[in-house]
Amino acid sequence: MTQDNEQGGHDNREHNHGHDHGHKKTFTIYVEGIPHEWPKTEISYKEVVSLVPDYKDNPDVTYSVTYERGHGNKPEGTLSPGGTVKVKEGMIFNVSDTGQS
Repeated sequence: MTQDNEQGGHDNREHNHGHDHGHKKTFTIYVEGIPHEWPKTEISYKEVVSLVPDYKDNPDVTYSVTYERGHGNKPEGTLSPGGTVKVKEGMIFNVSDTGQS
């Protein structure tokens, strides 16, 4: 029994070390100046606006979402409703209410 526990523990540590290294990466992104840990390689328009502190899930309100410090081929741009963008460490998102209601 001791032998199995010892071997099992060793195998698990090795397995977890390699597994965690590849799958636990998070990115720090900034939405309206507030840092957020983001666990995925992409983020959608809806996900960005939902991170805004005073976000209201109102279908009559449209938000303008712009970003900076993105990936090399498109370091800045606009994220439209239904769109996604690849996330990069330190990326900045600015969200403004367009005033439609």
